[in-house]
Amino acid sequence: MKRGLLLIITLLILVSVIFAEDYMLPGPQRNLTAAQTKERFVQPSRPDSIIVEFTVNPLNLLFSYYDYMIGGYNDLPLCVEPDPTYGGYFMAFHGKRTATGQRRVFYSYISDTGVVENMNEHTNVQNWEGYPGIAVDPVSGKPLYAWHVNVDADAELEVQFAYDAFLFGAAGLISDPVVIFNNPSSLPAPYNTTNNEFIWPTVQIGPSPVAGMRRAYVLVRNAVTHTSYPVENVKIAYADFDGDMLETGSNLTWSFTNIPTLDAWNHDTNVWRRPNFAFTVGNDGRIYYIGYHVGSILTPAEDDLYESDLDAFVCDNYGQGTWTRTTAVSRYNSWNPHDNYGSGTGIFTVGDVPVPDDSVFWEIGNSAHINAVIDDMHGKVHIPALWANYFRGMENGEIAAYWHPTMQIVKDLVFDVNTNTFSTREIYPIAGTPYDTAIWLPWDNDGDGLVDEFYTNPDDPNDPDNGYPLSVSTFPFPHWNDAIAGDAMFFHYSNTKITPPNEHGMMAAVWQDSNRARLYNENGNLDYIDFADVPEIFISVSPDYGYTWSDAYSLNKVETPQFTALGIKPMWVYPADKVKYTGVTTEGKEKGKLGILFYDDISWGSFQQDPPEGQNDGGYVRFMELEITFPLDVSNNDPVVVPAITMLKQNYPNPFNPETTISFSMPKTGTANLSIYNTKGQLVKTLVNGNVAKGDNRFTWKGLDNNNKPVSSGLYFYKLNANGKVETRKMMLLK
Repeated sequence: MKRGLLLIITLLILVSVIFAEDYMLPGPQRNLTAAQTKERFVQPSRPDSIIVEFTVNPLNLLFSYYDYMIGGYNDLPLCVEPDPTYGGYFMAFHGKRTATGQRRVFYSYISDTGVVENMNEHTNVQNWEGYPGIAVDPVSGKPLYAWHVNVDADAELEVQFAYDAFLFGAAGLISDPVVIFNNPSSLPAPYNTTNNEFIWPTVQIGPSPVAGMRRAYVLVRNAVTHTSYPVENVKIAYADFDGDMLETGSNLTWSFTNIPTLDAWNHDTNVWRRPNFAFTVGNDGRIYYIGYHVGSILTPAEDDLYESDLDAFVCDNYGQGTWTRTTAVSRYNSWNPHDNYGSGTGIFTVGDVPVPDDSVFWEIGNSAHINAVIDDMHGKVHIPALWANYFRGMENGEIAAYWHPTMQIVKDLVFDVNTNTFSTREIYPIAGTPYDTAIWLPWDNDGDGLVDEFYTNPDDPNDPDNGYPLSVSTFPFPHWNDAIAGDAMFFHYSNTKITPPNEHGMMAAVWQDSNRARLYNENGNLDYIDFADVPEIFISVSPDYGYTWSDAYSLNKVETPQFTALGIKPMWVYPADKVKYTGVTTEGKEKGKLGILFYDDISWGSFQQDPPEGQNDGGYVRFMELEITFPLDVSNNDPVVVPAITMLKQNYPNPFNPETTISFSMPKTGTANLSIYNTKGQLVKTLVNGNVAKGDNRFTWKGLDNNNKPVSSGLYFYKLNANGKVETRKMMLLK
């Protein structure tokens, strides 16, 4: 009996070991510079323009022993139920109920009041499952799921697909899972490889060319490479469906496409290029795979690859067309601040030689685990990513490149689908405004081209550090120690996510920061001893389709009472796929609810990775909801960007009964949406949604809603989305 039990335990441990490495593997890591010790930290400000309140306190969904990346790598595993009758959240995550058990894929549904109405494994089969993707049908409100799992005799993982009929608000009516990617998979000539393993699914839903239907897409990435380092080329399955098919348990018919350029990268033995991309689908019938790549020259000798590193792969005709590629350069020049109050030598050196200004630059990096969302109104794809400070110089007769780990910035990488161009906007930190030409630098926070502050010891005028440029440090990762995870912490722990804009243009960017923990643990700064084991959730919001971003707001167990009470150490944080609009304050600021799914780690780190960090003592998969008061959009509070005469005029008469005229001036012909909302944020009437001519435009509202029924007396808001801007004004109906 004891021998049999020992055998079972051994097999369980073996299974865990066998499947422990279905996480993505890092490639070559760049050289770190020696950490600066003369840094100061600027606490993120919390102006009244962003107020955060808990509407659902952190609640426990599952105690799980799997403490790494609980959702998909490149998507959002938490989705808003679009049917206002229910209005809750669907989610998909993986976890282990026991320390030596199987990792399983779970679904959950939480009501709009924060009640967990259902939470369970997708299947009853004890297989090693993981990395689920989810999308919710915007018409029927039913969720579609995909995950990877081994369901046959070979060693490779398959990708299964299922959906929830969600009849009358009852979650958990899951269809029988079907395999849509059966591995090992073959690629045809000229490659003729048969050992490919496409896993890590992302699920998206878009319009279909078939009337009355939508098209589901499942993108998967190759865990097998045929060159020196990982190169995740992709396959994409697509199928048409409607709500009736999901309610009757119908099987979907899948077709497939791939991106030929990425297949070539996966098999290139001369040049290594690794894509760090994310997948999204537009309402224009196009699908998008966008991000950046890293690489090096493999032969005759390994060397950095200097080429355009931003990529947008676009396929038209609902995934059935031809893939096109647009490229751009993420790098932009910086400068080397000088010591001795600016009259000395540059502080960045290679060896003992100061680096010239033209060899200091910023470049996208450490952003393998990003997601992509699309603003269909303005034709822009948004991706949250990190830019880091790099510099290079001669060392031992060769060019050596280094980067500084505590000098990184979160930016919004924007791809314009109409002009096929890339641009960026600063999210955190920000110099000036997110959209101006001022560039944030750790030693030049206002972007005026001058060092903000130099170190001075008032007690010792001969201190050799006097006149040294002081820098602000950032560390946008959920752990402070860059030596963990086999020196690949920046790859494994990167996790920046963004929400698509809702109907009001409200967005949220969510990431984590451990800067204060690093300043204590790495630099010995006693000012931050309370943050020794504190990862923080950072949230920045945009009221205007990502045009402007607020200062970052921090949630942590030192300053956030809801975290303090539970001792929460948040890891692997995912925002919901939409901010739920809730209304407007008396100051005209919009409010919205943001759901967040995250892992609350007991011992900080990831034991499930090799080498492990922390203990195998598990943690909690948690959900919480925040109501955020957004700042005013740029049209209302930025006199530099907005001209003295705005587009949207005050209605006349005001107050009014029974009708009023609303006018606005278009600087050029283009698409405009003019709609009216009540104080709860509910849409009352759309006056125009389409192409509008340049110049003055006038529309009359007769106090009727979209069903031509009279509305009651009270305060209403009218909102104009046009010319890339959003403007809102108030009016009063008196009967």
